[in-house]
Amino acid sequence: MEINQHELYEYARQRLKQKKRLYFHFVLFFVGSIFMIVANKLLNIKPETDWYQWGITIWGFLFILHFIRVFITDSFMNKKWERAQIDKLVMKQERKLEQIEKEFNQKNNISQ
Repeated sequence: MEINQHELYEYARQRLKQKKRLYFHFVLFFVGSIFMIVANKLLNIKPETDWYQWGITIWGFLFILHFIRVFITDSFMNKKWERAQIDKLVMKQERKLEQIEKEFNQKNNISQ
């Protein structure tokens, strides 16, 4: 397998793994939410408070963060994006070095 094909395969495998974990997280969130509601009603530890609402809200927020990470940030901030950013920074540094070298040569009257 060529290096490029191997990288594509690894990226696809990694994305599949991320999505699989997200779907598992959703199922766990759904089942856990039902369990918290049932536990609150059956155990009736503090009848005046519905503590399950806080648990579901916090867990739901964490699930939303997980969703954003998988489908939004990781979808465009991948290896291709990293390479483009590195190339951009390298080019910027090279231009800066060329400018410094040019200024140095002009100060010291050195011709190329």
